[in-house]
Amino acid sequence: MSSQVLRVGRFSTGTVDIHPQHAYRGRSPMYWWILASKRWLAARPINVYAVEHSDGLVVFDTGQDRASVTDCEYFPSGPTGVIYRRLARFDVAEDETVTSGLAGLGYQASDVSVAVISHLHQDHIGGIPELAHADLLVSADEWRSHMRPLAGPRGYLRAHIDVPGWSWRQLEFPRLADAVLQPFTHGHDLFGDGSVVILPTPGHTPGSISMFVRRPGSVPLLLVGDLTYDIHALVEGVHGGVGSHRRLRQTRAKVLALKSNYPGMRILAAHDPHAARLLDTANAVETGR
Repeated sequence: MSSQVLRVGRFSTGTVDIHPQHAYRGRSPMYWWILASKRWLAARPINVYAVEHSDGLVVFDTGQDRASVTDCEYFPSGPTGVIYRRLARFDVAEDETVTSGLAGLGYQASDVSVAVISHLHQDHIGGIPELAHADLLVSADEWRSHMRPLAGPRGYLRAHIDVPGWSWRQLEFPRLADAVLQPFTHGHDLFGDGSVVILPTPGHTPGSISMFVRRPGSVPLLLVGDLTYDIHALVEGVHGGVGSHRRLRQTRAKVLALKSNYPGMRILAAHDPHAARLLDTANAVETGR
């Protein structure tokens, strides 16, 4: 059998409530709305994507750690802790772990060979303790960002990132060998066959990455982490309220240009309520249902 993607599945490690300004950027400065906003959007999923390739099982992001809702010391104390408590509210049930989610798709945690982390915020790295045997891929820019001063207030909880024994691999992005992913010119071809390509998509964080997945006989997928919280907002040019507006705008333009080259491409985000349906319809196209 030739090297290829065999299956793409999704599960959620609980839900998160966020403020409207988090998903749809307003006029207020970020720390102002974090502390002052009294409105919360309806609970959104914390999506994890599993990509079964003939050469190994890959997960894109690892969701939220249940310890974040059971361990009172999971988040920092003091002013930084206030920011985290005001930024988001999580609900993670006992059966909403990475191990449980993978089991629902017919896998074991030990089947995962690679975990691609879109960025190092805590609701994307929460399942890593269950996948400590896997290679953990993150962009070199993201790794450098989490090492800079004031990591905690910028969303990086080093106590849950710099863990002894975890196998982090920092990715640089060489020029792609062909032009099929224009306007993206640099990336990392995970299996060397063009079926799974990691692309730099900065904006939400300096080193955020996305993963392009190409399957035989089906529409391609672009897994984008927190580039958007709502695919409709992305198309309309409405950015989230966390990150660099300029870089989010630039990355959005590149993603939409890529989509114009692949009109059926589904864009799947970490907290988009539409993501499950989008993936289901993409999989239905694949199977001809």
